[in-house]
Amino acid sequence: MPRFVQLEEFGSRDFLHVVDRERPWPGPGQVLVRVMAAGLNPMDCKAYRDEKAAARMGVTLPSGMGQDFAGFVEEIGDGVTRFAVGDAVMGTAPFASLADFVVVPEDGQIIVKPEALTFEAAGSLGVVGRTAMATVASLGLSEHDCVLVSAAAGGVGVLAAQLAVRAGASVVGTAGEENHEFLETLGITPIAYGDGLADRLRELLDDGNPITAVLDNHGPDTIDVALELGVPPERINTIAAFGPEARGANTVGGAAAGNDELAELAGLLAENELVLPIDSIFPIERTVEAYGRLEAGHVRGKIVVVTY
Repeated sequence: MPRFVQLEEFGSRDFLHVVDRERPWPGPGQVLVRVMAAGLNPMDCKAYRDEKAAARMGVTLPSGMGQDFAGFVEEIGDGVTRFAVGDAVMGTAPFASLADFVVVPEDGQIIVKPEALTFEAAGSLGVVGRTAMATVASLGLSEHDCVLVSAAAGGVGVLAAQLAVRAGASVVGTAGEENHEFLETLGITPIAYGDGLADRLRELLDDGNPITAVLDNHGPDTIDVALELGVPPERINTIAAFGPEARGANTVGGAAAGNDELAELAGLLAENELVLPIDSIFPIERTVEAYGRLEAGHVRGKIVVVTY
């Protein structure tokens, strides 16, 4: 029978189980996708660890898990015209994508996968891709900017940093030392995160090219450093701090981008104009282990669960 990753209790990833489930069927206006690959996102960890966070995301038990997917259209419901059986597709299915099959609305977050894009990359792109596109667009970056990107080797950060480079900006990215050489290959100047970041940035940028904008993927500490360096709140966008912790910064996220932006980004990856590194790949039976890798941190790019 088809496999489905199910969350049965809140508290930890140990309450995730791979269960057998009847094959779903698409209703009118829906598409049934045979999933090949599904990328993991930190929001999943928040959902299974914290019942209050899960409630804010609309998660009730028992729940599926995973957001992003890539695979083949297995069947279409009545009235579907955008997709045909056999199409390779990619997109997002909130708390449902870690499964052999997923049903999504034809007019939902689903697009045709570029032929040159691997299923592993395509299945990792929905949340981080739309988020990166939206956050970079929110700041209107240009060649006049020097941008600080926190967590620049992570899923959102690595894409946002490359998009900022494409916009003409100079980019400095925080990352662990093990990722510094990698970031340099992308045209990003790496810098260690943690205590003393403001002083390291002053030393690095003592040529009179100060930080003018910030893309925060880490949290309030990055925002505090930006404000200390004189970056105005309206030139900071955060996806990792909300309410008072945002310090008045913008909080534009993936909801501000749609299928057009995702398709544009997928095309850039397919054409090797951008890179989305795959940190590790796990079979669906090892989903709990995959989330353990995500929780351990220092992930370069994305962790992917595959069904094949």
